[in-house]
Amino acid sequence: MCGYQLGDEVAAGALIERLTPLLLRYFLAQGASRSLAEDLTQETWMRIHRGRHTYRPGAPLRPWVFAIARHVRLDAGRRIRRIEFREQPMDLLPEPPTHDPRVSREGLDLHAILAKLPPSQREVIVMLKISGMTIEEVARATASTVGSVKQKVHRAYDRLRDLLRPGVRSR
Repeated sequence: MCGYQLGDEVAAGALIERLTPLLLRYFLAQGASRSLAEDLTQETWMRIHRGRHTYRPGAPLRPWVFAIARHVRLDAGRRIRRIEFREQPMDLLPEPPTHDPRVSREGLDLHAILAKLPPSQREVIVMLKISGMTIEEVARATASTVGSVKQKVHRAYDRLRDLLRPGVRSR
């Protein structure tokens, strides 16, 4: 990141190559479609570029990047809700796909299970388990305390256990 701040093209390319898959997975795990996740990733990079001067050398990079990504996701959610409020419903809906690649061999759809969590719990689970961040990094990225993140994670684990337990219906 320090090289990127100084205009080093090789450093910028390495940074983009390393962080883009993490950002894309973050947005996909939050329930975004592939094309929306790609758009949100691109918007995140635009904001990183415009705000690269605000990164403090030596500070952890991922929390700074994921804080930007989180704001991009929240802004997009607001924009989508405004658009949906004005849209007219369709009479005919397209046929659903016959096979969903997100469904595992065991028949579990990770995105569907994560979608049943409250947004704040889903967000910390995605950052911790899918993006590989530490609790401290998640706390910085979400502007929360470490204790708050731990509480959200604990509640999310409890909820996931309930959802995955055989014979338990979702609440």
